[in-house]
Formats: sequence, structure tokens, C-alpha cells
Amino acid sequence: MPIAVMHFFSQFPPTVSVILMGVLPIVERFALPVAVVGYKMPLLEAFTLVIISNMVPVVTISLLGEKFHIWISQHDSIFGKAWVHTVAHAQKKFLKYEKYGLIGLFVFLIIPSPVNGAFSASIVAFILGYPMRKSIPYLFAGVVVGNIVTLLLTFGAVRIF
Repeated sequence: MPIAVMHFFSQFPPTVSVILMGVLPIVERFALPVAVVGYKMPLLEAFTLVIISNMVPVVTISLLGEKFHIWISQHDSIFGKAWVHTVAHAQKKFLKYEKYGLIGLFVFLIIPSPVNGAFSASIVAFILGYPMRKSIPYLFAGVVVGNIVTLLLTFGAVRIF
């Protein structure tokens, strides 16, 4: 999959490609390895670009998630009803994880898996109702540590192969 991701994003300049990968769910975890190994970007430049781009959905969801939820739930459309039902269903499913709190969210983020990125963690924080002021520091720390873990695994894989 990383090769397919890199191939798709190769139509953009490397910096734009890394930023786009960093803000999109699922491929956000490939942004740093592609930047460092594929595009041969300097480590500090790649790491900074990826951290900033990973934080874009965190801040966006944190700032607009509740407003969007209130707005859409006030509309009597099919989408509004489906949204409210889906969020309520997700809240029930995530109740068992609420006991882990923000530390659990941090741990969720540092696990290097395509579905455990900043985008997903921001949605989880919204669904669990964590206030933005409390969740953003944990999300930021998780993004930084998660990318360090990804970087270590990348360099380990490059040395092995």
C-alpha cells in the first residue's frame, strides 16, 4: 500500500504530497515514511511537515465538531437523523473505552496503524465528549510520539531490507 500511496501522490510536488498525506485519514501514517524514504526529505523538514499536517484535522474537528453536530441535529433531514443516530450509536460503543480517558487516547494514537491516526483520534475525542482544551495536548503528544514510533519502525525496516 505505501507504494500505491506514493505513486498516487507523486503527481504533486513532494512538499504538497506530504502535507496532503498528513491531513488525510488512513494515509496519514504513510506521510513520514514516504517523505523520508521515498522523497529523501531532510528528517527535520519531513517531521515538521507531517506533525503540522497531522494537527490540521485535530484542530478542525476540535473546533468545528460540536458546532457541526448541533447544526446538523437541528435539521430534520435524512442526513441529520442518520448523523444523530450514528453518533449516539458510536457513543454507546465507545463507553467501554471511556475509563481510559485521555491517556487511552494518547496510547491509541501512538500505535502505528493506518486507522489509529490523528483524524480517528480526534473523532474519538469528539464522540467521547472530551473538551478541546483538555484533549488537544494529548492529541498533539500522541501525534509527535506516534510519528517518532513510525520513524523508528521505518528506519528499522529500511535497515533490514
